[in-house]
Amino acid sequence: MTSLPERGAAPPSNPTPSSSREGDAAVASSSSSASEEQKKDGSPKQCKASILSSVLTIFEPDQDQSGRSGGHASGSYAWSRVLRRFVGGGSMWRFLGCGKALTAGDVWFLGKCYKLSSEESSSDSDSEGGHAAFLEDFSSRVWITYRKGFDVISDSKLTSDVNWGCMVRSSQMLVAQALIFHHLGRSWRKPAQNPSDPEHTRILHLFGDSEVCAFSIHNLLQAGKSYGLAAGSWVGPYAMCRAWQTLIRTNREQPEVINRNESFPMALYVVSGDEDGERGGAPVVCIDVAAQLCYDFNKDQSTWSPILLLVPLVLGLDKINPRYIPLLKETFTFPQSLGILGGKPGASTYIAGVQDDRALYLDPHEVQLAVNIASDNLEADTSSYHCSTVRDMPLDLIDPSLAIGFYCRDKDDFDDFCSRASELAEQANGAPLFTVVQSVQPSKQMYNQDDGSGCSGYGASDNIDTEDLDGSGETGEDEWQIL
Repeated sequence: MTSLPERGAAPPSNPTPSSSREGDAAVASSSSSASEEQKKDGSPKQCKASILSSVLTIFEPDQDQSGRSGGHASGSYAWSRVLRRFVGGGSMWRFLGCGKALTAGDVWFLGKCYKLSSEESSSDSDSEGGHAAFLEDFSSRVWITYRKGFDVISDSKLTSDVNWGCMVRSSQMLVAQALIFHHLGRSWRKPAQNPSDPEHTRILHLFGDSEVCAFSIHNLLQAGKSYGLAAGSWVGPYAMCRAWQTLIRTNREQPEVINRNESFPMALYVVSGDEDGERGGAPVVCIDVAAQLCYDFNKDQSTWSPILLLVPLVLGLDKINPRYIPLLKETFTFPQSLGILGGKPGASTYIAGVQDDRALYLDPHEVQLAVNIASDNLEADTSSYHCSTVRDMPLDLIDPSLAIGFYCRDKDDFDDFCSRASELAEQANGAPLFTVVQSVQPSKQMYNQDDGSGCSGYGASDNIDTEDLDGSGETGEDEWQIL
């Protein structure tokens, strides 16, 4: 087993203010106000058409006069060429907030490839697999951000998660995509107008900001107390994955979800390492463990259920080791891809795609008013849960502590995932992101399969020495980075 690099430093205790995060991030479109105007006025394609039609008309010289005006015409054509390069290169779209920030080349977005052409500089040149199709896909993903004005979180008196809840919000986005893929399929796109799809509305309700919503920030913090989750405090990917494990187990045990309307519809596997892996080895996907989780989920030893895999990783010290970047990029080509919980230290984002050496992400650091979407309200305004502003950052600047997500619909899909993961491990030159094995030795068995919850578990202490725990439930060795 090849060990990963040592764990890096813990995140700052006082998270960076959102304004500085926004300044640090490589923003691929303009301000949120421009994005909101785009939503009101029409589609991104209509936005581009209107802008190009008016702007290029200004700079295009009259053909009849160009032959007579000599130097003036030449200057106008020069300006036109500069403008076209400005538009085609993406700077115009960033300036105007229309989401055009991608260069020519392949974009891999949650398992789907979009081939962008350098000719896509006018509204009628978007091909089916080009920029317009990508932007439609991107804006259909569930976007969950900071909220203010929601119900008080427990006894904290906090009614907002501004400046500290970005990791929670990023994790909600990843899990929400898993639910969208499960209930609506990968090809689903958000309707342009109401009524909304019933499943779409129901999924958004689950992530509302109230204790009555199954997967709210309130309930996640409660479930993750033993891993250091607390209102007002930043948390890392490992603890976040374990909080989801606890919440989903609790969710399935609640009698009020017997009708399964709010029950998590898949098994959850938080992938860890061998007996030494908790302290820094490559995580191991064990096929037998996954099978047992699926069978236990269905309470049927012959049926394989859908499964969500969360893989916490530490890929460097203060910065990510460059050898892992090609491997991370490759995971976005997996049909099972759910993206990455990652970002800059102390500023988590939901990375959902890659182009070249840049990560494309949905940013939770925008403050919005809390909204209450009833599960049966198909006319509800869901615009605050979707975003057409594509942001990007260099892959080599993301925090080395991250978590990758995968959704496998059935046994064949899981087998395909394992095949792809094994091939990726073979390409890793001795330092894989994670490995795949059929089974673990009895002496190294870490998983308690007796809870019947569809979740992997390590028993009461989660396989961590209880002497390492302080009064807050955190370890003295920065548990948030433990694999």
